[in-house]
Amino acid sequence: MTAVALLLMSSSVAAEPPKFAEVRVVDADTKRGVPLVELITVSHVRSVTDNAGRVAFDDPELLGREVFLSVKSHGYEVPKDGFGFRGVKVTPTPGKVVEIAVKRTMIAERLCRLTGEGRYRDTLLLGHKSPIDYGPNPGRVAGQDSVQVVEYKNELRWFWGDTSRMNYPLGMFRTAGAKTARKLPDPAAGIAFDYFTDKAGFARAMMLLAERPEGVIWIDGVCVVPDEKGKETLVAHYSRRKGLAEQLEHGLAVYDDATDTFVPKVELTKGETWRFPSGHPFAFEEDGKKWLLCGDPAPVVRVPATLTAVLDPKQYEAFARVKAEWRWQTELPPTDAMAEAELVRTKAIRAEDARFTPTGDGAAVTLHRGTVRWNAYRKRWVLIATQQGGKPSHLGEVWYAEADHPTGPFRAAVKVLTHDRMSFYNPVHHPFLDADGGRTIHFEGTYTADFSSAKEKTPRYEYNQMLYRLDVDAPQLKAIRK
Repeated sequence: MTAVALLLMSSSVAAEPPKFAEVRVVDADTKRGVPLVELITVSHVRSVTDNAGRVAFDDPELLGREVFLSVKSHGYEVPKDGFGFRGVKVTPTPGKVVEIAVKRTMIAERLCRLTGEGRYRDTLLLGHKSPIDYGPNPGRVAGQDSVQVVEYKNELRWFWGDTSRMNYPLGMFRTAGAKTARKLPDPAAGIAFDYFTDKAGFARAMMLLAERPEGVIWIDGVCVVPDEKGKETLVAHYSRRKGLAEQLEHGLAVYDDATDTFVPKVELTKGETWRFPSGHPFAFEEDGKKWLLCGDPAPVVRVPATLTAVLDPKQYEAFARVKAEWRWQTELPPTDAMAEAELVRTKAIRAEDARFTPTGDGAAVTLHRGTVRWNAYRKRWVLIATQQGGKPSHLGEVWYAEADHPTGPFRAAVKVLTHDRMSFYNPVHHPFLDADGGRTIHFEGTYTADFSSAKEKTPRYEYNQMLYRLDVDAPQLKAIRK
């Protein structure tokens, strides 16, 4: 090709007019782009901002014209006009940027979607560069359920539940996995996961059980403990299930480094409900002994922090309310948050005596799932958990509480995150992302229309992990410290 031809080609490309108008939604205070904001035309065409807060607007009949866009987002809003509409008038013009400022009305700040494809779809369509490199094995996932994360062999290992794919409605239901560096950059833009993948590049199963193909396999209680020689060993509780209700089998599995899969080690009886690691375990030393504390949202089970003990159901202890006293014991099951909330509801115990049923907004808060982690800034244990039966969403309201001990009592709580008739379940606080000496914490959870009254699913965001950050020194949280 001659130099003249190349010049003519480059000129024609440069002369091609832009196809899209850029509409960017930003936080009115931070000026940072806000993901998961819906912009809806009067004719009910809906666009959703990507991780950078951008929408590539391309409706040919509306470009260059003044249009009204309703603005809808969980925890963010624009003021109502005189007729009660929350929206803005804009003129989307190809090659130009229209900025819409929204005010955050909740305490936690939404950062980004962590999983699924198209996280920066509109940013790329508009000619901008993605702020993250997706890595050598991006997984090709469409959506992923709740996460378990653990530090193992100087890396972070990530494990998810059901994982959907782009090339068929049914996904992979035997636990997906990925790894990242232990030290991560600022996660506000997202995290580049290096997935364990099959030959097609899709996230593969981390637990096979090929001889038992029936059912899904979920894992929880992922933890690292030393074996008898002091070698760190990755362990998880697994459950092979026929749907949400029926459990076909469960037990304990150990990670095999040679195959990068979990291998069953101990099969538990179907009637065993608590003598295994659950939730998001963490190490805790008390009275000179090292324990692994387990439970969800707060720890109510403990076991010596060794591989031998973790694999032996007889060595587990439960934290329970026995004859009006809380204590560790081995006979009765634990009194977890759900069980305690029922005791409070039926007035079997007083609300002021509860450990895992905090008071918030003048009422008892029934906690569903979450985590308890040590906070270096507050020098206390902080709880992040979803409420069951909350409003406006049944499983989408997230609360914050503090205590001097990981088993509480967590007396008071403040709602830090809300959703309008959408679920945000199984939140988990990531201490490895704590910043500013612990003043800023990060947590993620599963965003979905499941278990909610939502009539439609959010494009690209449905059934994926969303990351939020929270300033634990926020003025709104000081009320619980009085």
